[in-house]
Amino acid sequence: MPIISKKGANLPTSPIRKLAKQANLAKERGIEVFHLNIGQPDLASPKTALNAIRNFSENVVAYGPSEGTVSFRNKLVSYYQQHQIGVDAEDILVTTGASEAIIMALDCITNEGDELIIPEPFYANYETFAAACGVKVVGIPSSFESQFSLPHIKTIEAAITPKTRALFICNPNNPSGYVYSKEELESLGQLAVTHDLFFIVDEVYREFVYDGHEHISVMHLEKLSEHAILIDSMSKRYSMCGARIGCLITKNKEVTQAALKFAQSRLCPPTIALHACEAALDEPQQYLDDAIEEYQKRRKTAIEHLTKIEGVTVSLPKGAFYCLVKLPVADSDHFAKWMLESFQDKGETLMVAPANGFFSGETAGKDMIRIAFVLNSTKLIRAISLLKLGLDAYQK
Repeated sequence: MPIISKKGANLPTSPIRKLAKQANLAKERGIEVFHLNIGQPDLASPKTALNAIRNFSENVVAYGPSEGTVSFRNKLVSYYQQHQIGVDAEDILVTTGASEAIIMALDCITNEGDELIIPEPFYANYETFAAACGVKVVGIPSSFESQFSLPHIKTIEAAITPKTRALFICNPNNPSGYVYSKEELESLGQLAVTHDLFFIVDEVYREFVYDGHEHISVMHLEKLSEHAILIDSMSKRYSMCGARIGCLITKNKEVTQAALKFAQSRLCPPTIALHACEAALDEPQQYLDDAIEEYQKRRKTAIEHLTKIEGVTVSLPKGAFYCLVKLPVADSDHFAKWMLESFQDKGETLMVAPANGFFSGETAGKDMIRIAFVLNSTKLIRAISLLKLGLDAYQK
């Protein structure tokens, strides 16, 4: 039998989706599964976007420009201006989700065997993207006790080697919900300049910042025009994850030109999805205001009910819609699988994301799960009660 590549065999499995088979089998047994494992909002997508899909009038769903339409990129320019981010349409390359933007960025700036420094925990698929590009992730641990603030800058600098090509963060962070301060971003930016590295920042949760904290974009930092790469997406902001429209933004013309070659090789972003996302940018601001208020309520509900469970410790997210939860178990992978295979209460069970996959070490995060508070408050309270009941039964 032909043998697949080492790259394909060794790619890490997503902790977010790796228990999908067990979840589907539970559903086939008639059990309702509450999904707190994945950042799929249940908020309705904007009416402007849905109407654009319903009213699509072209006779042919044709190829579009590889870099995305000028009209969409110009609307993005206006959107970023509202956040004091000054970019031109030529600085923006539209991608098939933020995932493709990250892969393109890595393909443009790294060679086989290069290294990428990421404070951990980090979004699990970053490691998959890096592995697919032949790049090693160097994780720099942050602590639960500090709410996953940036590790000491000297610790990060000590990890820089001749193979290091970029520093990479998600702000606000997935999975911890931490929001990096201006001082933290400036210290990372200075490292990038001093060591001539790229600084990649995934800002897909930009709007979702709480308790008076301020989101600082990498594009707000001075002297980084040749170093900064911003990753963005329509998925979370407008509850349009399935549209798969994101973008790569940089003022570094060499990166833009290289990325365009990769974009041309895959032809174009999906035409109808791009059409819908362009319409979403016309949605009144009230849509986002209401979404932010709703996530604030859900965050409060999640933290309130999780902290009532004996033996559980919860991170307090400043942004996004995730928190990390320490459980009184030795192996959260085993527990999460057990919940789907062996536990139910009144025909219901819970799916969570084991947190080990959000760390680079083999044992880090083994006693944690990531919870996405993307369900309405009634379902969220029930899901957390299932977690409590499951823990009680698991520990007997």
